[in-house]
Order: sequence, then C-alpha cells, then structure tokens
Amino acid sequence: MKAIILAAGLGERMKPLTNTLPKPLLPIQGKALIEYHIEALAKAGVKDIVINVSHLANLIIEKIGNGRHYGVNLHYSFEDKPLETGGGIYQALPLLGDEPFIVVSADIFTNYDFARLLSCSVDMAHLVLTDNPPFNPTGDFALIDHMVLNNGNPMLNFAGISILSPALFSHCNAGKFSLAPLLRNAIDNRQVTGEYFDGMWYNIGTEQIYREVEALLA
Repeated sequence: MKAIILAAGLGERMKPLTNTLPKPLLPIQGKALIEYHIEALAKAGVKDIVINVSHLANLIIEKIGNGRHYGVNLHYSFEDKPLETGGGIYQALPLLGDEPFIVVSADIFTNYDFARLLSCSVDMAHLVLTDNPPFNPTGDFALIDHMVLNNGNPMLNFAGISILSPALFSHCNAGKFSLAPLLRNAIDNRQVTGEYFDGMWYNIGTEQIYREVEALLA
C-alpha cells in the first residue's frame, strides 16, 4: 500500500515560525515533524510515499530527499499554490496508483501504528477518529459498529489519518477543492468505515500546541 503525506499548507496560524520554515519541518526534539510520519510509515511496511508540497517546497525536498535515508521511496507532487486536501490528493493520484492508499496530514503528531491500516478492507474510505480536542469540541463524524456517520452520538474528531480509494475522486476535476464533501457524500451512501484511536494525538495548529508537544517529549 502507498501513502501520501499532505504537506502543502501555508501554516498561516503558525506564523512567524512558518515564514521561513514550512510547518512539516518544525523540529520536535531535534527531528522534523514530517520525519516522524515517514519513519512510522516505513516501520509499518509502507515503502512508497508521495508528499505534496507548495510553501517553501525546496526546503522540504532538501531535508528529506528521495527517502533512501528512511528506507522508503519518496515522490513529490508540486502545487503552484495549495489545492486544499481534495485538490492536492487528486493531483497526486497518478503517483498513487489504482489501489486504496493511506493519507496522513503532515501537521499532526501521533503514536498511531499505521500497520493497523494495512489489512483494512476499503470501499470508498476508512477514517481514524479520536476524542474531540479543545479546538474541535463538537467533532466531525460519528462511529457506530465501525461505520462512519455524518451525525450521531458521540461525535468524534477526524484525526487526519485515513485510507482513501481513488474511486472517491472519480467525478472530480483538477483544481482547489476540499476533501470533506466527498467524504460526507460517501458516508451518506454507507461507503466509509472507521476506527477509534485513543492514543497520543495532537494537531500542531498553533504555536502553543507546538510548544506543548515539545515540552511533553522533553
């Protein structure tokens, strides 16, 4: 199974830290945030990884290169400007192939074991959900008997980790668009499964959270 790490965001909420350094390269205990994902995917047996890049893309490529150092093959999908989650994945589909693939947001920090995803049977998508963090108190989706629902009790937070089928994008066109409407439509058609994860998970969306994670690992 292949994977894509979404790393093309501008990191607006992390300025001034991201004025000269893309958020995926923010160091946590001497290691870039994106390196934790690459190493975790490699440990799970995922050897072909696509990274979509835009903001300060050259710095990301200079840092992690072709992936040989991590025991993986890295490929890059370049965006002249960020295409949001859906548009970025759609552009990268030729690099991802015809089979379902893992998607990881570059700006999360987690100890999730990606090996859990390798045996999943996927229709349109499989989502990893967590308890709701303070910045998302109402959650995104419900999970009942391993099926993801758009509404239910309790509502849970989408962790930015998933498996997606290329078929999810079959009616899309190139350009900037969000992944969320595609997921919600597939959920309405009962084509999305999910799982609950209660381990360590942070969204590095603000400098305060970034500092909290650094302190946690100190």
